[in-house]
Amino acid sequence: CSTREILNETLAADDEYHRDKWTMFGNEAERVELDVIRNQHVLRTRVDKLSLRKQVEAQYKASAHMKYLEHLSQKTPDFPIPLRAHTVWEGMTVKLSCTVQGCPPPKMSHMRQMFGYLDSCYVGHVHSLSLSLSLSLSLSLGIQLYQSSTVDIKTVDNKASITLKAAHKEHEGVYTARLRTWSEIQEHSAFVYVTDGSAAVVGGPASPLAVKVSDVNKDYVFLTWQPPSADGASPVEGYYVERYDVGQSEWVCCNVHIQKMCHYPVFGLKEGTLYQFRVRAVNKAGAGRPSKATEPILTTDPLEHTRTTGRTITITKDELEGQVKAPFPPTNVHACEVSDTYVVLSWTEPEPRGREPLTFYVERSLAGKSSWELASLDMMVNSPRFPVFDLVKGKQYCFRVRSINKYGVSDPSEPSEPISLGKMQAVPAPPPSVMAISDTDTSVLLQWQEPKDKDDILGYYLYYSETGKQDWKTVNNKPFTKTRFTVHGLKTRKEYVFRVKSVSRAGNSIYSNESQPILVKSAINVPSAPSAIALLLCTGSEMVLGWRAPARDGGDPVRGYYLDQKEKGMKTWREVNIKPAKERQFKVCDLTSGHFYQFRVFAANMAGVGKPSEASEAFLCEKWTMPEPGCPYDLEFREVRNSSLVLLWAAPLYVGRSPVTGYFLEISQGDQSDDWTALNEEPVSDTHYKVSGLQAGRTYRLRVSAINEAGVGCASLPTEPVTAQTQPGTKNIEIGVDDDGFIFLGYEAHEMSDDSKFLWSKNYTEPIDAGRAQAQTKNNGSVLTFTDPSEEDLGLYTVEMSDNPNLSSSYDFTAEVIALKSGWQVEVSEKGAIRLWLQTESLSNSAELRLIFNDREISSTPQRKINFDKAKGLVEILFDQLSQEDEGSYTAQLRDGRAKNQFTLVFVDQSKSLTHSPLCCRVGFLLQATVTKKEAGSYRAVVSDGRGEDVSTLELLDDAMSASPLKIQCTAEGFKLYCSLKYYINYLKTSWHFKEKRIDQEARTKPDNSMQKVWIEIFNPTENDKGKYTLEMFDGKETHKRHLDLSGQGGYCSCFVSDRAKVTKGLPDVVAIMESKSLCLTCFIDGEPAPEIFWLRNDREIVSQNQFTITKEPKCSTITINNVNMEDSGKYSIFVRNQYGSETVDVTVSVYKRGEKPPQTLGSIALL
Repeated sequence: CSTREILNETLAADDEYHRDKWTMFGNEAERVELDVIRNQHVLRTRVDKLSLRKQVEAQYKASAHMKYLEHLSQKTPDFPIPLRAHTVWEGMTVKLSCTVQGCPPPKMSHMRQMFGYLDSCYVGHVHSLSLSLSLSLSLSLGIQLYQSSTVDIKTVDNKASITLKAAHKEHEGVYTARLRTWSEIQEHSAFVYVTDGSAAVVGGPASPLAVKVSDVNKDYVFLTWQPPSADGASPVEGYYVERYDVGQSEWVCCNVHIQKMCHYPVFGLKEGTLYQFRVRAVNKAGAGRPSKATEPILTTDPLEHTRTTGRTITITKDELEGQVKAPFPPTNVHACEVSDTYVVLSWTEPEPRGREPLTFYVERSLAGKSSWELASLDMMVNSPRFPVFDLVKGKQYCFRVRSINKYGVSDPSEPSEPISLGKMQAVPAPPPSVMAISDTDTSVLLQWQEPKDKDDILGYYLYYSETGKQDWKTVNNKPFTKTRFTVHGLKTRKEYVFRVKSVSRAGNSIYSNESQPILVKSAINVPSAPSAIALLLCTGSEMVLGWRAPARDGGDPVRGYYLDQKEKGMKTWREVNIKPAKERQFKVCDLTSGHFYQFRVFAANMAGVGKPSEASEAFLCEKWTMPEPGCPYDLEFREVRNSSLVLLWAAPLYVGRSPVTGYFLEISQGDQSDDWTALNEEPVSDTHYKVSGLQAGRTYRLRVSAINEAGVGCASLPTEPVTAQTQPGTKNIEIGVDDDGFIFLGYEAHEMSDDSKFLWSKNYTEPIDAGRAQAQTKNNGSVLTFTDPSEEDLGLYTVEMSDNPNLSSSYDFTAEVIALKSGWQVEVSEKGAIRLWLQTESLSNSAELRLIFNDREISSTPQRKINFDKAKGLVEILFDQLSQEDEGSYTAQLRDGRAKNQFTLVFVDQSKSLTHSPLCCRVGFLLQATVTKKEAGSYRAVVSDGRGEDVSTLELLDDAMSASPLKIQCTAEGFKLYCSLKYYINYLKTSWHFKEKRIDQEARTKPDNSMQKVWIEIFNPTENDKGKYTLEMFDGKETHKRHLDLSGQGGYCSCFVSDRAKVTKGLPDVVAIMESKSLCLTCFIDGEPAPEIFWLRNDREIVSQNQFTITKEPKCSTITINNVNMEDSGKYSIFVRNQYGSETVDVTVSVYKRGEKPPQTLGSIALL
């Protein structure tokens, strides 16, 4: 047993040993496993941390690089195209537009008078945002606008717009566009003017504004407003207040007598009713237009909310006071508004007031008296407000109030303190020290001082007028509260004066003293920054740079440019030039080949140095060897019109392997578009190009590329955006001929300064040869006169202003003439009728014809018919019978568009009548369109038929000695000096001299010439016009002179006597009358002694009194032709004379048959 026990114990010990051994092994294995797992976790953590650290480091490097790139591309917010001032009529729509850019994208907000934000939007890098603000709805000052039925806010792509409806004067003010970025805010503002509408009555005042409602009660409100800026034909005397019960159909006047002050208590309203109010100003002409109506106002108890207590359980004071029957008296009776015409009483309702509705009685008594009378009479007072109007000035009153409900009337309240009408509020004094300061070309900064008593002043109204005209115009229609204001919309180079009114509730002050006159011109500031720096040439150690001129010169021409440079990656800029560069091109020397350089440019004028341009891109300094040419530069616009413009540029400095053979142009629509379209299929050789087919109002950019044999080079930098729009007042060059026969080109600028100069050129680049043309400036215009025009002078002529190249024009001076098919021809019919005719090329329907006979323009008559067939180019003159009066020079002047020409025929009748046919004559004639020296000699014309022949001879001498001596002829206006010519040569130059001084055409002198005469007319001569007159005639070789001395001897004195006989007025040149009618011709005569009067018909005195009735008075004479017939046609004359001289005036009478149309002749009168 013991052994067995021992064995069992041994086996148990052995099992325990093995069990302990396995347990220890399991524990060790578990411990090892745990150590492995722990080490794996540590290792994984270390690996993850290392990987994460590498990712963080990579992200940090990428972020740092992005920040570096972002820093390089950063640009402060900017307004390339800022807001500008606008003036609009009431009820119109105004659009405010501006362009903004910046990086990071700027945040933009729209503000009005700095009173909060309208909306915000974002715009991307170098994108533009157009802010459009259309005013047609009232704005509440200081209240942010949100999308509503009356406010439309839109943001689409890069544009935001706010539209409001029905603009009123209350909307006038400053509107601001604000740009926000992470680091900076920029603002730009514009003032929107709202102009008064037309007056309701002639001479009536403008409408008041800013009508406000305050102290609203159950049956009472208090109104205030501001006076209008324009009184009309007479000062404003007062105002009418009108109310409108919403839901009714008409406005009701609240006051019987006009209210002089700009405030008024409205009483007697219905509780719980919506009302609107408006005000009209009144002067002697009547009531003006109404103001903008207020928003609907609900009449209600303003203390209703104070009668509610508790939150979860609502218990009113009425419920607590349900046992109150007879009301208690009110308390604290006092005057809340006192004026010179009324007093508004106010009191506190009784406490407790009871559940029943309360009304009130108002009683009054003279101060110190014990007798009380009812002030409210039969009026029901529902509110603790009551206006009293019927008080006597100078007396004091006490008031007390009783409460009333359905249970009875309370005891009276305690009497108020003595109350009396106040003193009439005086209108304010005008502001002193009004001073105008130059600002821009179209604006002036106006400033003034506040009056000494400024407590009641609401603001100021401003007015302006051109100096000396007293035509005053209103600047602002809403009182401006500050003492500095920029007046926009003025005319450049005009002189203005200004004055100001103070505004208060009592009305407007008188006008201030006028400011000193100021000439509107830009104050001198530093110029804006240049732009668009381009590399034009690089030699390896030198770079030639070009850039665009500043957009604004600051009111003074740019005098030079300064450049800075730096290597890429460096922060410090280094000055390049000490002396200013005069041109927009500069060579930078001493550069290192293979390095990158950046540049910036400053512009300078008399005011100083402006801001630098943006840094250029990094240019590599490496010698250019490419075969293509470099880029053109210095692109400029000229003659910008609605549908066209002219682009100028400079040839590239680097021409490449071969010379430049031409240029290609490209155009892009919009400010930033990269969609370029070619303008020309074939290269142009000139450095200017007229771009046509543009759309008015659209914006464009252009660029130019040069080409040579190797190909097309790189394009120039794009131009600044330009809008195709003809500026107001733009004029073009016009061509004409002066009184001396010289061709000239004339141009007039609608605006110019004292320093402005007209710059004429040929083909945009060539200077004008002073030997061939002379330029002369007169007032706002310039005339380029050609001394001896020839084919050498043909070409394109341009003119521009030195300080404003936008004012420019051009004229293509070409030899445009109407081609002649057949010169003047003369035909004689068997019946003796004469036909003169010529034929040119076919003319358009707009062609014009002027026929000059001797020195008078003629038209068709029954005896001399003129036909003009434009389609065939045929001009013909038909004579039924030829008379001596028809002899002379006939000149046909033709004009068709810009083409013109003239043709002359010298027509002479030297016939001799034959005995066997006295009614038939032979006509000799000379036909020559233009006579030159080649035609000098003897001419013989022979006309014959079976009945005989006729011979005429004409000697054409090769000199000017065929001119007759000078002769004098007295006229109605003065006298005429003339010289007769046997023939006329086209190169004959004439000039008149008085006392050795040349006479030019002016108000009292008029030189002229024709084919037969050279003359000068002197109007209203005086003793100073007596002396020696000389006519100089230059025939191409030498000068010939004719003299006449008017020293008072001989018969010349009568021409200088104002009392000589003369016809002052009355007779037309031609009269057309239907047969069987009566014709009355009246003529007025002057002269002392009274002239003798003779009436002539076909140069014979009229003596018959049967058909003709003649009346003669000292200053007037009349002839009446009774029952005219065809035989009465002809020339009628009046001849007057006295001892100092005589005068004859002719009139041609043309009688036509009944049913025919009266002949249409120049200067004729048709009597039906």
